[in-house]
Amino acid sequence: MHIISTNTAKPTIFTYNGQEVTTGIYKMPTDSPIFLGKKGVKDDEVTDKKVHGGEFKACYLFSMEQYSYWKPLYPNLKWNWGMFGENLTISGLDETQICIGDIYKVGETLIQITQPREPCFKFGAKFGDMGALKRFIDHGLSGTYVRILEEGLVKAGDIFELKHRKENSLTTAKLFKLIFSKNKDPELIKRAINNDALPQRKRDKLESFLKHV
Repeated sequence: MHIISTNTAKPTIFTYNGQEVTTGIYKMPTDSPIFLGKKGVKDDEVTDKKVHGGEFKACYLFSMEQYSYWKPLYPNLKWNWGMFGENLTISGLDETQICIGDIYKVGETLIQITQPREPCFKFGAKFGDMGALKRFIDHGLSGTYVRILEEGLVKAGDIFELKHRKENSLTTAKLFKLIFSKNKDPELIKRAINNDALPQRKRDKLESFLKHV
């Protein structure tokens, strides 16, 4: 895997259901390296800090290869790297292979895979189609959030070097499917809730489903 583009956003306002909403989903490629801090990406807009940014969502990665799936579906949009709100557009990112808890060296940083991206209404608003949320979920390749174990600069061209993989972890794709499945596999839930790369709130929510098994 390597970085194709580094992307950040300025605050953007759009109207949704008659209300003005500020968002940082409108990312654009940068001409210089970006700094990955433990709470987020320097100089990048994070409006709703309840669900974006912070330790376990410090930076969002999305696959360059997925653009070829989405662009024909929305040919009238103005496409650029960062279209999905990702800070890093990555070549070779495969959610069926990367695992929750994986630790990578990239640029000056050390990062850890934490959780898949769960789309919200802002994604649908940007694409001009609320049906894009269901399509995103059904497609199953969500990109991934990471936490920053060692802060530093990253730039286009930087290569990911796998440093550590947790035993018995779930791939990002499996966790994404588990989150949205109506009938959740108890064994997969147990594997997820024992992984401290997932935030405690997410683990608690998954664990609550075991009470109904």
